[in-house]
Amino acid sequence: MKVLQISAECYPAAKAGGLGDVVGALPKYLNQQGVETAVVIPMYRTKWITQQKWQAIFGSKVRQGDYYVPFQVLQFESTPENDLGFPLYVVDIPGRFDREGVYIDSHTGYGYNDEVERALCFQQAVLTWLKHSDMKVDVLHCHDHHTGLIPFMIKHAHEYKSLGHLPTVFTIHNGEYSGAFHWKKGYLLPYFDHEARGLLDWSNVIHPLACAIKCCWKLTTVSKGYLNELQRNAQGITWLLNHERPKSKGILNGIDTNVWNPKTDKYLPKKLGRSIDQFKDANKKAVLQHFRLDENRPLITFIGRLVGEKGAQLLPSIITNFLNAGGNASFAILGTGDPNLHRVFSQMRQQYAGRFDVALEYNEGLAHQLYAGSDYLLMPSKVEPCGLNQMYALRYGTIPIVRAVGGLRDTITDIGNKDGNGIRFDHFSVPDAFNAVRRASQVYDNPKVFKAIRKAIMKQDFSWEKSARIYKEMYESLV
Repeated sequence: MKVLQISAECYPAAKAGGLGDVVGALPKYLNQQGVETAVVIPMYRTKWITQQKWQAIFGSKVRQGDYYVPFQVLQFESTPENDLGFPLYVVDIPGRFDREGVYIDSHTGYGYNDEVERALCFQQAVLTWLKHSDMKVDVLHCHDHHTGLIPFMIKHAHEYKSLGHLPTVFTIHNGEYSGAFHWKKGYLLPYFDHEARGLLDWSNVIHPLACAIKCCWKLTTVSKGYLNELQRNAQGITWLLNHERPKSKGILNGIDTNVWNPKTDKYLPKKLGRSIDQFKDANKKAVLQHFRLDENRPLITFIGRLVGEKGAQLLPSIITNFLNAGGNASFAILGTGDPNLHRVFSQMRQQYAGRFDVALEYNEGLAHQLYAGSDYLLMPSKVEPCGLNQMYALRYGTIPIVRAVGGLRDTITDIGNKDGNGIRFDHFSVPDAFNAVRRASQVYDNPKVFKAIRKAIMKQDFSWEKSARIYKEMYESLV
């Protein structure tokens, strides 16, 4: 059985969030379980991609309206030193993806204005490659709206019907983004059966997310909790998700325990040995060489995109209210996103010197160091389909402070309960999050309790093995 994962992201080649981590890990564990799995993504000009060796294996062109767009498919030339654990292919489309950013222009801080053209080019290029090459595939696993029209195209687009026998799995990593666009751009699509027009449409727009839900053979979300939430409220497609309930399944993401291993992590100045306390203290000191903060206070960290769905807009009020009230903690933020938040955090850095600092960047190495050196990880998410950060935090002995939503609810139990592994709050509000941070500070003031919790959470297992087996069984049921 051969499976092709089709995605906009894949770590370490191109990552903007959890999607990249998942697509960079799941194939590795599937291959270990005997499922031949490869990945194809667009060829961005990220630092990692430009530093690797690639072999061109296929070239053609796709139609977009009145003109044709040339592309090439290239295969990653792995070595024992940089083996990913799966074959990786990239689609090079000049003028569409030859940019450093995955979704965001690094020069302006805003998204690209040709996302529709980019997504349609990529999806058609992948199908053209599969149709005309000797690449043999048994299952197509499509991820998020960027690949959402593939299940439709192989059934109803004239050019790709020869692939219509292939089972399709579609995974919703984040239903907040649908990829919807106006019918005025419908001319960019490949020619398709007129009677299938309704499959593309939702509320009078072309809706890749809804189309994928209608057309895929199996639908998954990245946690059971998130599937339940979508079936209650899903940005206008709630009815559709309930209609397609029989083919839907929530499968919790795992983490790559080879990459996220405190005993071997290449980014950490101090690896985990016999003493958890020594591990945490040494890495905290290393982190505070980058962030100018008081080392005698508990360090509470936010790592991720500074966007609304992550609750980033709550952070300024949570932090300033806590510090103004004399709360005992220091705060560090690592991430990029809303330019307005960039300005606010830069001002706060001056106002609360020694108690608040920020790194407005994407920095994988620094993120690893923060997981190892922080005392708490704050995730005040408005939406969290699965969440991987809380799993990384647990593995590195950092206690999560999370809103009970989506995958956070599935993975974190409040320490007020037996075997609790974090601090939870329910409402998406500053007061609720403030109280959770205050509880965290109080727990820290009791070293015996704090260290016992920290030791216990590091024993929990959120590896990919179990989830990969569930996907394997799903693929086998389709083939």
